[in-house]
Amino acid sequence: MARVLFLGGLGRSGTTLVERLLGELPGVCALGEVVHLWQRDIRDDERCGCGARFSACTFWKRVGQYAFGGWHNVDIDRVHRLRDAVERTRHIPRLATAVEAPDEVYEYAHFYARVYKAAAEVSGARTVVDSSKHSALAHVLRWAPEIDLRVVHVVRDARGVAYSWTKKVTRPETDGADEMTRYSPGRSALLWNAHNAAFGLLAKRGVPMHRLRYEEFLQDPRSRLSALGDFAGLRLMPEDLNFVGDGYADLRVGHSAAGNPMRFTVGRLPLRRDDAWKRSLPRNQRRLVGTVCAPMLRAYGYPLSLSSTSEETR
Repeated sequence: MARVLFLGGLGRSGTTLVERLLGELPGVCALGEVVHLWQRDIRDDERCGCGARFSACTFWKRVGQYAFGGWHNVDIDRVHRLRDAVERTRHIPRLATAVEAPDEVYEYAHFYARVYKAAAEVSGARTVVDSSKHSALAHVLRWAPEIDLRVVHVVRDARGVAYSWTKKVTRPETDGADEMTRYSPGRSALLWNAHNAAFGLLAKRGVPMHRLRYEEFLQDPRSRLSALGDFAGLRLMPEDLNFVGDGYADLRVGHSAAGNPMRFTVGRLPLRRDDAWKRSLPRNQRRLVGTVCAPMLRAYGYPLSLSSTSEETR
């Protein structure tokens, strides 16, 4: 059975950073956003986190061979049809309340299970990390009997997330030809509520869940990583965290299948909170997001006023 640490939450919440640091731990293999593997990597041949094209990456070649006898044997059209049938936000209520899942759910989840198992075998890892984030995918994976699913629910202040979604970011894996998706603050606020609520619903269905606030993670990454290691069933020693220093982490080459540009970072990565939204997100937009997300911001321990938020960071 594949042990999978699934990083969930809305994009721009810090999941790629958490994934990269988890990938430095012994016994862990970080795979990036596996949800995009089928199109961006197998079909479009975008760049792996190691910098090579997916088709040229030795790690992913071995994974594909072990899982399917080669990636050419994967019916991508079938995967996409299954995705459309079961892995959509609108399907979450049905997936969460069903006594038994439809056959399509098991079939779709089995594609992921084969990738996870192969990656663990090729890397020699006990735990694989999937930073796909999608709440609907997590609801699908919980039905797979061959997956030991453990979810890390990564939460970031909705106002910081909203500001991040407004920024223009190029996708280096397409050699700068494309940009990452952007949302208005109002749109991102609605998505923040929906995705985080969906993970709360998943916890009520008995899936092991560990909530991680992005801001707290950056305040003390070593202790937070240690706690995540315990949650994943790892036996970490203090020296296993030596790659994390005072305000930085040293990263090796990784093999993230997809994700934000940080997945290409190698060497010393500064660890600091990005609080630019407090200065740069217009006051009316900040208030809008704060109002729309107020109940859940309170539930996660975030202050609603900017003055309280500033005091929290001192």
